[in-house]
Amino acid sequence: MAISAPPREDLAQVATTEALAALDVDPRRGLSAAEAAERLARYGRNELPSPPTDPAWKRFLAQFTDPLTGLLIAATIISLIAWAIEGEELIPFEAITIAAIVLLNGILGFVQENRAEQAVAALQAMSAPHARVLRDGNRQEILSADLVPGDILLIEEGDTLPADGRLIEAIALRVAESTLTGESAAVSKDTDPVPADAALGDRHNMIFSGTAVASGRGKAVITATGAQTEIGKIAGSIQESEEEPTPLQKELAGVGKILGLVVIAIALIMSATIVFLSEVRSLSGLVDVLILGISLAVAAVPEGLTAITTIVLSLGMQRMAGRNVIVRRLAAVETLGSTTVICSDKTGTLTRNEMTVRAVLTAGGRTELTGIGYAPDGELQQNGTPVSDSALLAEVRKALRAADLANNASLVQNEEGLWIIQGDPTEGALRVAARKAGLGDTELVERFPRVARCRSPRSAN
Repeated sequence: MAISAPPREDLAQVATTEALAALDVDPRRGLSAAEAAERLARYGRNELPSPPTDPAWKRFLAQFTDPLTGLLIAATIISLIAWAIEGEELIPFEAITIAAIVLLNGILGFVQENRAEQAVAALQAMSAPHARVLRDGNRQEILSADLVPGDILLIEEGDTLPADGRLIEAIALRVAESTLTGESAAVSKDTDPVPADAALGDRHNMIFSGTAVASGRGKAVITATGAQTEIGKIAGSIQESEEEPTPLQKELAGVGKILGLVVIAIALIMSATIVFLSEVRSLSGLVDVLILGISLAVAAVPEGLTAITTIVLSLGMQRMAGRNVIVRRLAAVETLGSTTVICSDKTGTLTRNEMTVRAVLTAGGRTELTGIGYAPDGELQQNGTPVSDSALLAEVRKALRAADLANNASLVQNEEGLWIIQGDPTEGALRVAARKAGLGDTELVERFPRVARCRSPRSAN
């Protein structure tokens, strides 16, 4: 069981040496394997808190809890009672039909939601992140879940930060913290202490779990993991919120209650009317009247409504899965259809979050670049036609060569064949433009090898 992490509120306000002393770690060697294991047992794994998972039998029974399904179950029981009293048919066909509809509906909903749970679990397993740390004086790569307070984290461009930490070294380091602060621009980081009243977005000497390194590199000592991180606190508060039924669930519950009242009213009114008008006095006559009233009530129950609702939601889930959207709960499929307001970003636009160089202006004039996104596919044009002026082409290539060399971003293809940028989006766009101009990565590295990275003037401590 994880306990609270060591005090860290004031670590951003002190020098790096004091922060390291408070966490009892040597920045040149990091933690020992034994100390790391002891802290892992003390503070718990670096994982966000997750609600307890219900057993399969409980999730299956949950498919039968809505009022409409309860009404169908009641109709099944009443049909069985009527069949037992009448004894005319050898097999209770009506009761079996209703029970089969209810059971198939529950199985279908359980299977669909179980598939979604398995897909989410598979994605989590595939995306199990790793972290580079110093332990026993050696650079090691470990599972992010095994990070502990006091670990020395090695930060590189393109990393997604796995825990909160205090920077002890920052070299041209910039971190995208929009997941926490909402700021779209990357934030420059250094190791200088901050004032005691510094807000989360102003703690330039701290890194936070879930944020991404846009450029630069550095080192940090881990100060908080798991639920104690800033993102962990948000996750905890979300789990504490009560889950409300969806609009469709509210409507179906209302329909079920109304039908239940109508069914009972039909049975009572019809039975009382027949008994009063026909002056039924014998026990067998009263049984016949009761059976008739029950039959009318059962006939008023829409057995197919629940099944149709489940099938429609399942089809919606399958269509969304075809577009790489995983829905964990069947009833949540209709949420998008019930949406009345979509909140966009502060510019009022929804974008692909990709930057593209559209034109280069040199002494020879303006040159347009075709193609969008990070795929290095396109050509250089002037006035809508490919550039034929060799002098202009040389100018553009010189400009893009300089932009490519003074660049810390990486252009790579992922496992799906899509081109992505690791690092600052602006630098990535310049690198893509250089490839469109015919400047290959190998050629540039061989002719102009990098000898050092720039050091941030604020990073010395």
